[in-house]
Amino acid sequence: MEENKKNNEATIQQTTSVISAANRWDHFLARVGVKRMRHLVEPGLYSIGNPTPESPVLVSANYTLSFDALRSHLANFDGYILVLDTKGVNVWCAAGEGTFGTDELVHRIETTNLKDMVTHRSLILPQLGAPGVAAHEVKKRSGFKVEYGPVRAADLPQYLKTGLATPEMRQVRFTLPDRLELIPVELVGLSPVILILALLRSYGLVAAVLAGVILFPILLPWIPTKNFCTKGFILGGLTALPFAISALTRHPDASPWLRAGWALDYFLLMPSITAYITLNFTGSTTFTSRSGVRREIFTYVPAIAGMFVVGLILNIAFIFIR
Repeated sequence: MEENKKNNEATIQQTTSVISAANRWDHFLARVGVKRMRHLVEPGLYSIGNPTPESPVLVSANYTLSFDALRSHLANFDGYILVLDTKGVNVWCAAGEGTFGTDELVHRIETTNLKDMVTHRSLILPQLGAPGVAAHEVKKRSGFKVEYGPVRAADLPQYLKTGLATPEMRQVRFTLPDRLELIPVELVGLSPVILILALLRSYGLVAAVLAGVILFPILLPWIPTKNFCTKGFILGGLTALPFAISALTRHPDASPWLRAGWALDYFLLMPSITAYITLNFTGSTTFTSRSGVRREIFTYVPAIAGMFVVGLILNIAFIFIR
């Protein structure tokens, strides 16, 4: 019995609420998309502070930004963090993919011998993990009751003190700082495309890409319509407008039909590029659903592809016309 207890204790790793310089460097690399799927911690059971068998158990993904956001708000906290193997994906996305899910949670409870670590049978999960977890199945298969904590880790100290989540704690927000955090990884990922387009002097297309990557997350709440693609078409059209006006006026000696064709080309290529990029942001927000994203993809991607192909054909044709 004593040997089993020692083996169980050996499976617990120690962590703290302190975020080191190395952690912050890891966060920076994750934000800019360097080694995107390598920012993870080892799944398992972690102790923080000086927990007792009565201490609470919090559940996290093994994405370093998720794990560190959780522990950084647990100063003067004594308890456990049960880290699921989400393949280095954050809680909300992993819940959608199924890795932050019922099977993995039950499996992790069993492999860490959690029943032997604590006397209670309660787990506190992040609210955004709810889509992936069937609480009744977890209870049936493991004996542990699932509770959902607040959306933001910053609210955990108050939640742990009172055991209650206020309506404010349950509200999912997507503020400007949240949206600005999305820009670096998208910008770095598309930087080769931007560089190639700049070398080809396709400045309109560069503007279309930058509009989708930078302007869209900033202006998201204020662009009319609900769908991301239609928002992208609007933003891309507004970005194309000065280029189209320039095409109409830059060469007054050219045929009116040719100038109109140049202007039309901008209105075909640029909105289609911006809309395609904005569609990618559906996976970065907390107010989209898988069914809604799927419906938007099937509805608008054919239009995006059609506009781009027609615009590209016109662009190639104008090379020979010139």
